[in-house]
Amino acid sequence: MNDKYVKLEKSFYNRPNVVEIARDLVGKYLCSQINGEFTSGRIIETEAYDRRLDRASHAFGRQTDRTKMMYEKAGRAYVYLCYGIHQMFNVVTNEVGFADAILIRAIEPIVGRTAMIRRLGKDAGVRAASGPGLTAKAMGFSNFHNGIDLTGDEVWIESASNHTVEITADRRVGIDYAGEDALLPWRFFIKDHPALSKLAQKPFDDHST
Repeated sequence: MNDKYVKLEKSFYNRPNVVEIARDLVGKYLCSQINGEFTSGRIIETEAYDRRLDRASHAFGRQTDRTKMMYEKAGRAYVYLCYGIHQMFNVVTNEVGFADAILIRAIEPIVGRTAMIRRLGKDAGVRAASGPGLTAKAMGFSNFHNGIDLTGDEVWIESASNHTVEITADRRVGIDYAGEDALLPWRFFIKDHPALSKLAQKPFDDHST
């Protein structure tokens, strides 16, 4: 049976459990059609951020000009600049006002490798988009895509039939400032995949959902 790729609908994103959605996104396909170039990568690694419970969330505490997109409808992109260098691509989930989001940390390039290599300026093989900044750059994302509808024809995510993966949970990366919340097992990834941005940090049972 041939694989069938289906674009995710709004209902996929508009669910209350951002941790569950972050796990469900692993193994899906992030796609872009930008300047006439189609690129696609299998999502290898994600991180969940829950504004109400999580001090690591950009939206924790209050809404700002930067985070206002996180409070919008589910199924939109939240793209922000990190350290003035790297664009970071996130998926907004849940109802309006909840400000839940999922960071796409790594993808495996599948289609449009030539375009990805040109955007990145190098060819690192399967690890070309191993990290959130590299993922956004490889896919051609910029601040222009902040707020874009992920059910449209420029940026979207697909599922594929017959694709199953073994998923591992771990602590998120680079959020030590969040105190105890930094220990939450809200990073999900395909076990032992070579495109993983960071190896497992600490073994523990997965009680994330």
